[in-house]
Amino acid sequence: MPSIVDKSSVKKVCVDDFALRKRFSYGTVMVDLESHRIIDMIPSRESIDVSRWLATFPNIQTVSRDGASTYSSAATDSHPEAVQVSDRFHLIKGLSEAINKYIIREFPARVEIPLTELISNEMAALYNTANRALRIRFAHKKRKEGLTVSDIALLLHSSPTTIRKYLAIPEDEIPKDRAVSRERQHQLAWQQKQQEVDEARRLAGDRYPIGQTAAMMHHTYKTIQNYLDSDYRVTDGHYNARIPGKLAPYEKDVIELRSQGLTYPQIHTLLCEKGYTGSVESLRMFMQKERSRMREQDEQGKPQPEFIQRKSLCQLIYKKLEDVATITAGQYGQALETYPLLSTLYSLVKEFHTAIFSQKPEKLDAWIESAKKHDIPELQSFVVGILKDLTAIKNGIIYSYNNGLAEGSVNKIKVIKRIMYGRNSFGLLKAKVLFHELFHCEFN
Repeated sequence: MPSIVDKSSVKKVCVDDFALRKRFSYGTVMVDLESHRIIDMIPSRESIDVSRWLATFPNIQTVSRDGASTYSSAATDSHPEAVQVSDRFHLIKGLSEAINKYIIREFPARVEIPLTELISNEMAALYNTANRALRIRFAHKKRKEGLTVSDIALLLHSSPTTIRKYLAIPEDEIPKDRAVSRERQHQLAWQQKQQEVDEARRLAGDRYPIGQTAAMMHHTYKTIQNYLDSDYRVTDGHYNARIPGKLAPYEKDVIELRSQGLTYPQIHTLLCEKGYTGSVESLRMFMQKERSRMREQDEQGKPQPEFIQRKSLCQLIYKKLEDVATITAGQYGQALETYPLLSTLYSLVKEFHTAIFSQKPEKLDAWIESAKKHDIPELQSFVVGILKDLTAIKNGIIYSYNNGLAEGSVNKIKVIKRIMYGRNSFGLLKAKVLFHELFHCEFN
């Protein structure tokens, strides 16, 4: 199908790729930056095809594009004198993704920070009364601290009669704690794995080859290599980590309401009014894990910590603090104090955003020098990419052009494809898209 415009009149364009068949074949669309219309399409995004295609537009002066090397080399080959402008959105997106990857690689799913608020007596009672034995011990402990039977009854949400029965039990007759089945399974698995690691290291000490050790222990060669690594630890650092789910924004509410003596169904009703869509069972499981975690901290003699979701730290790359519901200002400040590098990373993102929209290319040079000081592979890879396309990126700072028109046009093409249920050849798709542009032009 011939083009609907005079190619010699086209001077400023933006180009972007779109999927003909996702993950298999792609095309390229061209949009006129002056008329805001789609002016042509080809069924390829290969550099040589795009270069030949661009060459059929003899008077192109400006090409706005993303950071793909395909379009960079194609524009250079076809129009060496044209001004190439790298899209600012893709630059900020690229840096944000690089920082996001680093945080995911370096931080566990739940990031530990010191407590931002002191635990009240009600909270302490909640954490230390998971079963009858713990409730009895808690009652004895609070009695020694001088609390009355009525005070203890209020903390445990029990009757004074029940508290008196607890206090009447001699301390040496208090029943022992019973670990929950999940903890028992974890302990058993931990012991078995430790025995395997010890056996592999014993065989290595007896000069058995790794391959023979792997065959004897019915493990892969790589597994035995891991066992012999001095840095290998049996317990996964991500154990007890929770994937942020429906309950994440309401965890503090659950703890507070439970400490007030509300039942799980009552808490579920209140949370549903706030937008929670999970189950009552999820509330019970959450509290069970919280109690287990707090008990482990007490047994190890560690100061009681607080946890924030790694996902929240990642969201702060893109959003303001007040727009992230799963982290408070106090937690954010404590996270930055505990992990100073986080503050540096957030500052780098903000400074890059400022430099990109400053219309002063020299600010980008200063940012690059600052970023080079940090030994972060993801960040250094991003900086290398910037240096390879530095001229186009600086043009993106100087000029107001961007790839927004091309991104919107790709969405338009997707809609047209869906209308045709994807049952179309490229020729038919191109004809329909260009006819739509011509129709829109004539009636506006």
